[in-house]
Amino acid sequence: MSSVERQLEDLKEEIASEVPDHISISDVTYEGPELVVYTRDPKEFASDGDLVRRLASKLRKRITVRPDPDVLSRPESAEQTIREVIPEEAGVTDLDFHADTGEVVIEAQKPGMVIGRHGSTLREITQKVGWTPEVVRTPPIESSTVSNVRNFLKQEREERRDILERIGRQIHRREMSDDEWVRITTLGCCREVGRAAFILSTPETRILIDCGDKPGAEGEVPYLQVPEALGAGAQTIDAVVLTHAHLDHSAFIPLLFKYGYDGPIYCTEPTRDLMGLLTLDYLDVAAKEGRAPPYESEMVREAIKHTIPLEYGDVTDIAPDIKLTFHNAGHILGSAVSHFHIGDGLYNVAFSGDIHYSDTRLFNGAVNEFPRVETLVLESTYGGRNDYQTDQEDSERKLKKVINETYERDGKVVIPAFAVGRSQEIMLVLEQAMRDGDIPEMPVHLDGMIWEATAIHTTYPEYLRDDLRDRIFHDDENPFLAEQFNHIDGGEEERQDVADGDPAIILSTSGMVTGGPIMSWLRHLGGDERNRMVFVGYQAQGTLGRRIQNGWDEIPINDRQNGGRGNTLKLKMDVETVDGFSGHADRQGLENFVRTMNPRPEKVLCVHGDESSTQDLSSALYHEFNMRTFAPKNLETFRFK
Repeated sequence: MSSVERQLEDLKEEIASEVPDHISISDVTYEGPELVVYTRDPKEFASDGDLVRRLASKLRKRITVRPDPDVLSRPESAEQTIREVIPEEAGVTDLDFHADTGEVVIEAQKPGMVIGRHGSTLREITQKVGWTPEVVRTPPIESSTVSNVRNFLKQEREERRDILERIGRQIHRREMSDDEWVRITTLGCCREVGRAAFILSTPETRILIDCGDKPGAEGEVPYLQVPEALGAGAQTIDAVVLTHAHLDHSAFIPLLFKYGYDGPIYCTEPTRDLMGLLTLDYLDVAAKEGRAPPYESEMVREAIKHTIPLEYGDVTDIAPDIKLTFHNAGHILGSAVSHFHIGDGLYNVAFSGDIHYSDTRLFNGAVNEFPRVETLVLESTYGGRNDYQTDQEDSERKLKKVINETYERDGKVVIPAFAVGRSQEIMLVLEQAMRDGDIPEMPVHLDGMIWEATAIHTTYPEYLRDDLRDRIFHDDENPFLAEQFNHIDGGEEERQDVADGDPAIILSTSGMVTGGPIMSWLRHLGGDERNRMVFVGYQAQGTLGRRIQNGWDEIPINDRQNGGRGNTLKLKMDVETVDGFSGHADRQGLENFVRTMNPRPEKVLCVHGDESSTQDLSSALYHEFNMRTFAPKNLETFRFK
């Protein structure tokens, strides 16, 4: 008998001794970080609302209770009872019964009403039918991504359970080493923006945090082949943690499965869906541009299959000696500051990922309170000494001024924007500006993946700013459903119609003008001096967006109608930059994040910024807070214990 099996036997006995005599415990197993308890008496289990919480507290594990399949009521009768228990206004749209696990997935427009106060409705469902309910939201805007991910995971339930059981045994295995040390190795994004990747290692465990590409630098992959990473084999990585879905953090996650990785990916649920959307588009863009994709779409599906979603604030065992907790990072939907508690109080490290410290229209500001943290790995995108963004109100005022001026001269405003985050922020600004009469009502055309990304945002309103979440819960107030927004789905013909038509605003990917539909808008609108291009997000070095921002007016364009040969476009449209909409904290925000951090870390590694930004921020934090700071290069290793 293995050590894990002995551990499960001991847990089964302990649980049996803790529950009332009339409740049977038929099996106990691990699925990922969760302990799954099977019982022939699910109704009695549910009648004591505190029982699971008491067990979880005593055993210090996340617990899920499931009924034995042979005690389940028939799905037909169970469905009728469930629909009677749930209030009609919850808007149940689907029930999906899974006899192998005794779970019923309830899809509803208002999940909170299905859950009930402190889970009371869920307990009532189990008490009456025995099935364990799981609740998901019906997207207010239909999302093919959310639908495809849910259907795929439904098809793969059996294999996914096998994967989770294997991962669970890895997490809860007996520790093999008596040594105690903590190291971080930088595999990318040091003194550069993009290709984020780090290895956090202990004698027991090796965790990869992020694995992204570098915007504007084709083929620059993180240093995955070094011995500290995949050099000793992909199986030596115990887990992958993804802070958020932007490609400079997620693009090469599927590549790991091509190399033979078969372990878990931890991220939030919206990050999982957005990763699928963005990486599949990444492959699509590579194919359209004639580049060999680094992996196949099958690897994206493998990544989704191996993802274990975590909610903000949940403390989760991801290895025998490491606990992970996600906190809101305020950057994009589902972005997370990742806090690692290592050993039995040995050491604590927080990776900021990308953060925005103050509240925006879209998100609450980043969380910076932790039980303990000795080292912080901090992004430095706007860490330079002069990287101060304008106040958000001033930024919105400037954007509205640019739109009004362009409208008056019968022009169109083109805004290159990231599909995830900045687009939705700008949509909220435009919707309110038109509602308040600050700018004329006109069509706002959304091109590329922006509409699909917006649909995913409305699927997870609990990750949005509090007041925005409340508006989305009411269909008649959902700002993303405003009639001005038009999803461009007619390709070049529709773009030509827009170009020939009345004044309008176009939000289009890609945000750094590195390909995608924005290139088409440059062809259609770039030669007309009445039009304006407005940059609202970071333009990385080496990207066409940065060059245009710096004054380039001769733009290389691939002309498909001319056999794909390269042409040059003379850019006559005005170019403006409106700061303040970035999803990144500026220099002041980064300093404030550290200043108010509780507890304040002893050491800070300044990463994910160009050379001057990381060095400026590192120096400033050292002088202001008298802490040890570093601006590491790629492939450096730091020992912290």
